[in-house]
Amino acid sequence: MVALSTLLAACSAPIESPPRAGESTIPAATQGGKPDELTVGLTYIPDIQFAPFYVADKRGYFTDENLAVTLRHHGAGESLFGALAAGDEDIVNAGADEMVQARSQGVGVTAFAQMYQHYPVVLITPESSGITSLKDLKGKRIGVPGPFGENWFALLALLEQEGLSQSDVTIENIGYTSQAALLTEKVDAVMGFTNSDVVNFKAAGIKVRTFAINDNPLKSIALGATDAAIKERPEVLARFRKALARAMSDIKADPAAAVTDSFDYLPKVAGANKIKQAEDVLRETAALYGDEPLAIEPDAWPAMADFLQRHGLLGGNVDPVQAVNNLSGNKNKAD
Repeated sequence: MVALSTLLAACSAPIESPPRAGESTIPAATQGGKPDELTVGLTYIPDIQFAPFYVADKRGYFTDENLAVTLRHHGAGESLFGALAAGDEDIVNAGADEMVQARSQGVGVTAFAQMYQHYPVVLITPESSGITSLKDLKGKRIGVPGPFGENWFALLALLEQEGLSQSDVTIENIGYTSQAALLTEKVDAVMGFTNSDVVNFKAAGIKVRTFAINDNPLKSIALGATDAAIKERPEVLARFRKALARAMSDIKADPAAAVTDSFDYLPKVAGANKIKQAEDVLRETAALYGDEPLAIEPDAWPAMADFLQRHGLLGGNVDPVQAVNNLSGNKNKAD
């Protein structure tokens, strides 16, 4: 998951969109009854990146869908899927690629909504670095937090795209010190997120270039649920998805208002500069939502699973059909 460190710390089916505004997904028998309870794992400390959850809660969108939602932030040392696997969470917010990896390691997690329609990780280099195209990467030093997570996956995809191997570059494990690593010239480039790292570089007055992955087989931040929840509570998950999509549409329309509504869920934000940076981060995040918030594309999962398998990132074989479900009632087929 991306961190705002300077601010607050598969199948051949068409894409199915979340229900349109005004379309009820609540069966008549449940409307007005006891709310369905859901615990949602947000895989980082409180942060503006989670604004859709805060806005949906603050504006009563979960209540409108007859849901009682508990937002549970993970601690710094907590695994992404530990609480979900233990039954302490019903839904988790994490990378779809990370979900496929977790599934290969025995975690029964299934993606049912795609939060980021565009992959957020890019290669970042100072304008002064001399790297003006990806063809300049050979022999260069590239920093990543470590050989894990979406920064690592994206680096492997970028190298593959350019026909390079890991031995063609020097990969440095720099933790979460990308600014310091670039400023001290420990590395020539870093992998980072457009909606956090790039914003932070700009806020610090550091001029950078970014390079994205073309034809990326990977899918980023998604909503995942336990296999049991997918089987036994699909309409509850669909209502949650509807409420969250509503909040995401609000954020796209007015990021500043969404930042204000998120204050109650975040450590105190003091000063106009930090508020502006939060708005900048949220605008970049909203740009990742795409035109149809939370629409998921099951037919992209086989290519993603194949990529992860080829690069030795899976603990075993994964059936991509079982790793994603669009909640249509017919496995990965749109209504």
